[in-house]
Amino acid sequence: MSRASLKPARISAVLPGSLAAAAGIQAGDALVSINGERPRDLIDYRFLIAEEELVLEILDSQGLLRQVQLEKELDEDLGLEFETALFDDLIQCTNACPFCFIDQQPPEMRATLHLKDDDYRLSFLYGSYLTLTNLPAAEWERIARLRLSPLYVSVHATEPQLRSRLLKNPRAGQILEQLAWFRAHRLQLHTQVVVCPGWNDGEHLTRTLFDLANFHRPQEGIPTVLSAAVVPVGLTRFRPPDDEIQPVNTAKAQEVIRQVEALQAQFRQELGSTFAWLADEWYLLAGWELPPAEHYEDYPQLGNGVGSLRLFLSQFEQVSLPDCLAAPLKGLWLVGNAVGQAFQPVVERMNRISNLHLTLLPIASQFWGQTLTVTGLLTGQDVLQALRSLPNVADYDVLLLPQVILKDGERFLDDLTWQELQQQVGIPVVPVEGGPAGLIQAIERVAGRLRQSIQPVGRCQSS
Repeated sequence: MSRASLKPARISAVLPGSLAAAAGIQAGDALVSINGERPRDLIDYRFLIAEEELVLEILDSQGLLRQVQLEKELDEDLGLEFETALFDDLIQCTNACPFCFIDQQPPEMRATLHLKDDDYRLSFLYGSYLTLTNLPAAEWERIARLRLSPLYVSVHATEPQLRSRLLKNPRAGQILEQLAWFRAHRLQLHTQVVVCPGWNDGEHLTRTLFDLANFHRPQEGIPTVLSAAVVPVGLTRFRPPDDEIQPVNTAKAQEVIRQVEALQAQFRQELGSTFAWLADEWYLLAGWELPPAEHYEDYPQLGNGVGSLRLFLSQFEQVSLPDCLAAPLKGLWLVGNAVGQAFQPVVERMNRISNLHLTLLPIASQFWGQTLTVTGLLTGQDVLQALRSLPNVADYDVLLLPQVILKDGERFLDDLTWQELQQQVGIPVVPVEGGPAGLIQAIERVAGRLRQSIQPVGRCQSS
């Protein structure tokens, strides 16, 4: 796409007190150019606004074009937020991975959930994974020129024929040459391997992790592959009936843990790092205890579900719990049933707080047809069904809803909003973010509101 054909970048918000607000730029306006250059994405925007003198071309909500001149400190932010990080077209995936989650959902899901992105810009900005199979030469050149690092790459297998078979794309077999390109350009990657039983497990998984570890060995001072996450394949009831991929069962989970933990010990000795990380879900599927906090080093694969449970539990041990709440509170804390057992000690400790009665509600997704479900995949339908099956739901004062369930803080995957859920279940719903501290703060806020609406019931006694 030529620069001249780029769409203006629609502005979704202007931060109060910012340079953009002082210049009269408003939400609903659109950014056309910066110093005569049309940005194609948030990456261009960040590079272009680094200058001290800027001339912005702004298209206002009435369709009028105007210029805004700004003087600023080097690298000072303008205070603009945009509707999307990409101002041109999304680089879409042309692979046909049989385990692709996008292809395992019903057609009635919102359109954005059916977009199969394979865009290095979203990888750089947000840590989403790409395969490197859909990049034209100009994009490889841009990655090198702008030093876009680290990127996040789905490898799955390093054997050329096996990777091509997994991705159903002949270009997928170039992965080792592509990793060598990143090493030659001194750029870094995080990688992942989605394990599909009978395909890329066993000796294939061992070979893949050793190949990736070879790119962790520093060349000219820096490693190329910073880490590798090993993740179990996730399957839904909507996958094609002729699908060859099998789910991970308990025996397979235990087998993979033993295999990878043996490799981890070798990597620690040879590389000074565990390097290859098992997603928490392996331990949940196996029914085994999570590793201790020190195992995860600096949590390099947290966004991939590696160590997130252990980090939550460790953070909970560090937070200060109140002795009591301002008013009696009976609450429901909703989570995916994959983490139910791990979070039960948290609930038991929370219920030592005077005036608090907290009940954990771990549920599986009937929508996706999964017996073990992580919290972020629960739909509004799943939550409604679980709540309607509970006796005396109206007796609860609040439903605590982890923010990870909601898109943009509002919608479940099936587009039900938390406000609509609240209307249908008849009890207040409170989205919770910020880990254990956020959970405790949310509970205290609800108790504070209840305290204002009831007569005094006596003071808590300090423990």
